[in-house]
Amino acid sequence: MEGLRQQARKAIEEFLELFPMPEGSLFVLGGSTSEVLGAKVGTRPSLEAAEAILEGLLPPLMARGVFVAVQGCEHLNRALVVEREALRAYGLEEVTVFPHPKAGGALATAAFLRFRDPVMVESLKAQAHGGMDIGGVLIGMHLRPVAVPLRLSVRKLGEAVLLAAKTRPRLVGGARAVYTREEMLKKLEEYR
Repeated sequence: MEGLRQQARKAIEEFLELFPMPEGSLFVLGGSTSEVLGAKVGTRPSLEAAEAILEGLLPPLMARGVFVAVQGCEHLNRALVVEREALRAYGLEEVTVFPHPKAGGALATAAFLRFRDPVMVESLKAQAHGGMDIGGVLIGMHLRPVAVPLRLSVRKLGEAVLLAAKTRPRLVGGARAVYTREEMLKKLEEYR
């Protein structure tokens, strides 16, 4: 489990280097500990593996003041564990359900037991700024509309494929629009 903890820590540190999430941002984590252990999703949940992953991922995020949402499995319609503070900050609606390893998954269960004031929400209303998907459990519905893949050097946690994404605001405008501050300043100079 120590190797898993170290992989998770390296992955989140690299993620935050590529996408330095500011305080108050929302990060979504989805994962299958069964996949991490080399089994089919839902067949071998492991609280021990979940704890190792959370021990690696949570401290760097929490140190930045980033809210973390941990997605449960399909048996809870992918409901998520969040801190009550995140529920308030993002205008989320609490639902009544408690995850356990066979309905919600080990990762959501471990997060629920670990969080200070955990609540369950049915949806993040597509407000997450970034996230990680461990084992192909599909977190895209929780991300803001323009998701951009982040290519991390850590490609797997245990045996599970690791995918990471950040989001950015939509690009709007037409042929005359510019999308960087530098381009804007150049256009201003040309105008003068």
